[in-house]
Amino acid sequence: MHKIYHDNTWDFKTANTKILTHCFHPYPAMMIPQIAGRLIEKFGRDAKILFDPYCGTGTSLVEANIRGINSIGTDINPLARLISKAKTTPIKKQILDLHLKDFNDYIFQYKFGIRKNGNLVTPDFKNIEFWFTGEAVEKLAIVKEYIKNIEHPMVRQFFKVAFSETIRDCSLTRKGEFKLFRMSENQIRKFNPDVFGIIETKLARNRDGLLEFMNICKGNAKTAVYDFNTVKEIPPNYLKENFVDIILTSPPYGDSRTTVAYGQFSRLANQWMGYLQAHSLDSEMMGGRRRIEVFNGNSKALYEIILKISGKDENRVKDVISFYKDYKSSIDNISKIIKPGGYVCYVVGNRRVKGETIPTDIITADFYKQNNFEHIETIVRNIPNKRMPSKNSPTNEIGKKDETMTKEYIVVLQKKYS
Repeated sequence: MHKIYHDNTWDFKTANTKILTHCFHPYPAMMIPQIAGRLIEKFGRDAKILFDPYCGTGTSLVEANIRGINSIGTDINPLARLISKAKTTPIKKQILDLHLKDFNDYIFQYKFGIRKNGNLVTPDFKNIEFWFTGEAVEKLAIVKEYIKNIEHPMVRQFFKVAFSETIRDCSLTRKGEFKLFRMSENQIRKFNPDVFGIIETKLARNRDGLLEFMNICKGNAKTAVYDFNTVKEIPPNYLKENFVDIILTSPPYGDSRTTVAYGQFSRLANQWMGYLQAHSLDSEMMGGRRRIEVFNGNSKALYEIILKISGKDENRVKDVISFYKDYKSSIDNISKIIKPGGYVCYVVGNRRVKGETIPTDIITADFYKQNNFEHIETIVRNIPNKRMPSKNSPTNEIGKKDETMTKEYIVVLQKKYS
C-alpha cells in the first residue's frame, strides 16, 4: 500500500532559505535547505556518506557537511558543479579577505581611469551582442581577466560563482525567467547595469555566507563533486556497490527542453567561462533526446499516464517516455550503490503534460521497489517558494496556460536486507 499523507510542517513558508552558503547563486527548482536538513535528521542521523545523483547547486551536500557527514554529488551541468564545489569548500578568512580587498582595488583603478583596458579578451560565442550591451561586455571582460589570474584555486572558484550570477544579472535576458528570452526594446533602453557594483555586492554576500558555513560545520566532513551521468553509469572508482548510507536528492521534473530549462538558465554563464557544448546541455540531460520506442518501466502508474497522453498527442508522449526511460536507468544504477538498510529520499514534482498530471512520486516508488526497496512513506508539501514557473503553456498556443506544480512529494524508501 502506498503510504502518502500531507504534512504542512514541511512547507517552511516563513523559513529563510538563503542561510549559510545557500545564498550563493540562484538556480531553477532548488530544493530548500530546511527539507534536506530535516530528512537527514530523520533518516540519515547515523550516516557516514550521503550521495546526491542530481546535485544541482549542492543543497543536500551543504546540509550533510554541517552535520559532519561526507557527501558526494554529481551533475552534468558545469555551472551546477562549480556552485556545489564553492558552497562546500572552506577558505581561510584571511586569504579570502586579502583577495577581496585586492579585487576592490583593481576595480577602483578601472573606475577612475588609473588602469586602462589594454588587451582584454572577450568571449567569442554566437549572439553575444544580442544578450549583452557593449559596455557590459567590456566590464565583464575586466572582471574575467582578474579572476583568470587568481592563483589560489579555491578562491578563483569562489569568485567564479559571483561572476556567473553577475553575468546573468547584467545580460539582456528577461529577469525571473529560466529560458532565454530577450528584454523588450523599451526595457533595454532603460537597462544600465552596474557590473562592478553588482559583483562586489555578491562577493560580500557570499563571503558572509561562507564564513557562517565554516563556523557551523561539525567535524571535518568532505565533499566530492563529479560529472558522471547516472543514467549511463556510476563509475566504481567513485562509488562502489553497497557503499552509500543515504540518497537525498531532487531530480529533474522532466526533460529540460519542455520543463525546467537548466541548460538555458546556465548557458550564458557557461559560455562566458568557456565551458564547451554549453548550448547543447539541455539535450544531454535526462530525457533530452526524444525516443520512439515503447516503454512503461513495469509501472502501472506510468503505463496509464502514457496511454492518456498518447491519446492527446503522439509526439508529446515521446518526451515523457524518453524522460522516464532515462529516469529508470538512473534509479537502476543508483540502487546498486546503496547499503542494505540505507534510505532513499526523493523530493519530486508531479508535472502536468497535455492537462494530465504525471504521478512521479508513485513512479519513483515503483522503480525502486523493482530494485529491492520498501516504500516507507510519501509526504506531500505545498510549494510556497520554489524557484520555478507556476504556469506553463501545454499546447504552445498563445494565451492558453495550465497550472504546473504547486505541491512536492517527498518519497522515502529503504533498501531491504535480502
